[in-house]
Amino acid sequence: MHLGLVTYNLARDWDISAIIQRCTETGFEGVELRTTHAHGVEDTLTPEQRQAVRRQFAGSPITLVGLGTTFEYHSLDPQIVRQNIEGTKRYLQLAADVGALGVKVRPNGHQEQAGIPRAKTLEQIGHAVRECGVTARDLGLELRVEMHGSVAGASDMRQIFAVAGGYGWACWNSNQIDVKDGSVQHDFDLVSRWIRLVHITRIWNPDYPYAELFHLLKDTGYQGFCLAEIPSSADPVELMHYYRALFDALGGR
Repeated sequence: MHLGLVTYNLARDWDISAIIQRCTETGFEGVELRTTHAHGVEDTLTPEQRQAVRRQFAGSPITLVGLGTTFEYHSLDPQIVRQNIEGTKRYLQLAADVGALGVKVRPNGHQEQAGIPRAKTLEQIGHAVRECGVTARDLGLELRVEMHGSVAGASDMRQIFAVAGGYGWACWNSNQIDVKDGSVQHDFDLVSRWIRLVHITRIWNPDYPYAELFHLLKDTGYQGFCLAEIPSSADPVELMHYYRALFDALGGR
């Protein structure tokens, strides 16, 4: 497996050169660029600017694992859902242009308080994921659906992926809801076939069994990225050095 970085929040104020330099120095192998942050990889970039971003990563040892967006598909308003779908497609094209491997989106809620059955909202999200996932496939990319918000549970995600029909992939998000009796085995088994990206947080947290998670991932043959999504620090490089060492010690390497 490979260790990488999510630029939310530790690297939110870094430009691409700083991201590449600091990841290289500390043994991080890839990065997911969160949209709206200082590095500025957005769909407003010109073709020339997109090629410049592509060259920066191509000329470095750091993999541009993906673009981290906040597009979501659970709204009661069909126009808002459509705006999020079309936005996803724009960022998929951006990802292809800059040489990223995929785009992260998220389900973020349900509408049970509005009287809509949970299963109906999950179906709606699944259809949106399928449409965007077709675009991703045609561009040679992965659409990664983060286990996020009030739809973070593995059983909900499983229903979304059943509707998406193989056109969306899971971003395991290391949520506390994953843990049942001290283990993530149950929820992991529900979605393991779809996992193509992993977000990890404070891996020193004794309440989340990261050593077990890394073992389970390896047992499935996972060879992708585990991306650290950690808070900012007064000394980010030192934190990244320690994080790399702890990731290896827990069995991540």
